[in-house]
Amino acid sequence: MAQLHQGQPVMAMGKPLDEAQYVMIAIHGRGASPQDILLLANEFKQDDWAYLAPQAAGSQWYPQSFMAPVDANEPYLSSALQAVGDLVKHVNDAGIPNERIMLMGFSQGACLASEYMARNAGRYAGLAVFSGGLIGPEGTPRDYDGTLDSTPVFVGCSDVDFHIPVTRVNETSEVLKGLGAEVDERIYPGMPHTVNDDEIKAVQAMVANIATGA
Repeated sequence: MAQLHQGQPVMAMGKPLDEAQYVMIAIHGRGASPQDILLLANEFKQDDWAYLAPQAAGSQWYPQSFMAPVDANEPYLSSALQAVGDLVKHVNDAGIPNERIMLMGFSQGACLASEYMARNAGRYAGLAVFSGGLIGPEGTPRDYDGTLDSTPVFVGCSDVDFHIPVTRVNETSEVLKGLGAEVDERIYPGMPHTVNDDEIKAVQAMVANIATGA
């Protein structure tokens, strides 16, 4: 059996955790690495923030498409969600509450970040979903508990992404809105599976607003 995600390294950037005012947990995509996602996180760097990027075993969080039956991605999906939760708890134990934790991910990492936050609803500093969405096949019940309590959320994707149907992007935004998030969804015609300048500027503004309490 492939290795699960517990005990994998976490790469850090920015302020040490014991000096940070805010924390961004940055989650890489399939076949990528913490170094890759921290290059993106560096676009949003703030002086008082710590940036933490967990490593997926085998550089993938789960083996099948995020649209596959959930059981087809087990036990890896549950392990991946636990890895995010363990890192959130580690940050909490350092004295930083969820209200000062932001999740950010690209592709598979964006799917994991959005699913984690929906399943563990509460007030967070923010969520940035680059080319991803909630996990599970069409018709998956979205009866999540709790409220995101006005957490700011950015959701960006192409309308023709081979991996991410735009209908799932729309559904993700609506579910997060239903949980009480303030969602900025942006769909980009014809964009490849990437992150564009408009998305970066939008999340730069979000992070700056979080840092100033705006």
